Amino acid sequence: MAEARAARRRPREGAFADALARRARACLRRIGSLVLTFVFTLAIDTRSGGPVAPAFAGPAPMPAAQAVPSAPAPTPSPAAAIPGFHGPPPGFDGTSASGPVRAEPAHMPFYVATKGATTIYLLGTLHVGDPYDYPKSQPFRRPIMAALAASPTLALEISPDDLLKSQDDVSKYGVCNYACLPRLLSEPIMRKLAMRLRGNPTALEEIKKTRPWLAALLVETYDSLAAGLQTEYGTEAQLENVYLPTKGKIVGLETLAEQMRAFTNLSFAEQREMLAQDLAQTPAQNMDDVKTLHRLWRIGDADAIAAWATAKSERLARTPAAARALDNRIVFERNRRFALRMVAIAAPNRPVFVAIGALHLGGPRGVLTLLRQRGFTVEAG
Repeated sequence: MAEARAARRRPREGAFADALARRARACLRRIGSLVLTFVFTLAIDTRSGGPVAPAFAGPAPMPAAQAVPSAPAPTPSPAAAIPGFHGPPPGFDGTSASGPVRAEPAHMPFYVATKGATTIYLLGTLHVGDPYDYPKSQPFRRPIMAALAASPTLALEISPDDLLKSQDDVSKYGVCNYACLPRLLSEPIMRKLAMRLRGNPTALEEIKKTRPWLAALLVETYDSLAAGLQTEYGTEAQLENVYLPTKGKIVGLETLAEQMRAFTNLSFAEQREMLAQDLAQTPAQNMDDVKTLHRLWRIGDADAIAAWATAKSERLARTPAAARALDNRIVFERNRRFALRMVAIAAPNRPVFVAIGALHLGGPRGVLTLLRQRGFTVEAG
């Protein structure tokens, strides 16, 4: 998902450099739904404890799925104070006046769809997360762990093998060999983007070489990381870490080319709408939205997540017709593809465990509704 590549900044301090490199590699998995080669990484100045301008990171090698740690080494101490970090308070040692306290995993949207002897387990994922979402002793709640153990196949949006091939495709379809973005955007939108990146002129110069859809995803990536959530704690990475040691068969519900086309086939009007929505709010407002989505995901109600996403889309729409077309291309068309593929993979007495972005599950056009229309009984797990 290479004609132009951005130079990576070299952090000054060894421990921080390692943490930043892990985060950059993890960003290659998925942010939003697309695998990104170019990502914004939120840098924390370990000397002052405050945030600094994010570096515009270039391609980084994707680690093998087996190498994803279940509990990556924490970011240096200032990260504990990042807004949105929901870990235990400083000094908490796992005990209270009444005895040991057991950390509970995030509830997460989890559903069981059955039709005769065919079972599909569905988990709504979040592509960024908080370390506190996945306790070391039990990263997922028991029904989810039992479903993973019972399923000979784990289906993600894209297979890990396709993730390894994503870098050149992102560059091929999302990057120009010249500063094309100013020519593709209106002057007001380009001015807003320049204001957003005014603290990082290097990032602005590099983002000018991207097409609008990739520029929009980069802005979303920055806001997700600035909210204090970390890509190495995305659900997919944690699922693979639990599943691979005992199972190993992981498939994709769509190919890399199909996922790329969801963005590269957008008209320029739709691409501009995508970026305009990301720039319609202040960074603080976008970070609040990321945190709200994270809270809803922890509660685990897919329909509540879908209702929130619909309201947000209507609120941020700049051009209603383009906004509706954008949602259809990126969300609803892919929902139909996901439902079709998971039904094709599932077989009687051979459950399949499906993990896709939580925004794809709920609502009248979500995957859960599409499965009900195919005769499945769907219940919360």
